[in-house]
Amino acid sequence: MLQEAGRVVIIVGIVLIVTGSFLWFFGKLPFLGKLPGDILVKKENFSFYAPITTTIVISILLSLLLTVISTFRK
Repeated sequence: MLQEAGRVVIIVGIVLIVTGSFLWFFGKLPFLGKLPGDILVKKENFSFYAPITTTIVISILLSLLLTVISTFRK
């Protein structure tokens, strides 16, 4: 049981390192955060940003990726 949990922690760590490196080297992706449906409210001393559409797009892409990975794993 502990060995399986250790593997999961290591895999999550590797995924975070790869994702962080990708974002660091490639910078900000131009289309993320500026999609229709993302809410941005700017006032004098206040700003609010809710990336609703961006979150949905990322969720769909990750779901497709994980589905493909799980299909090949079986």
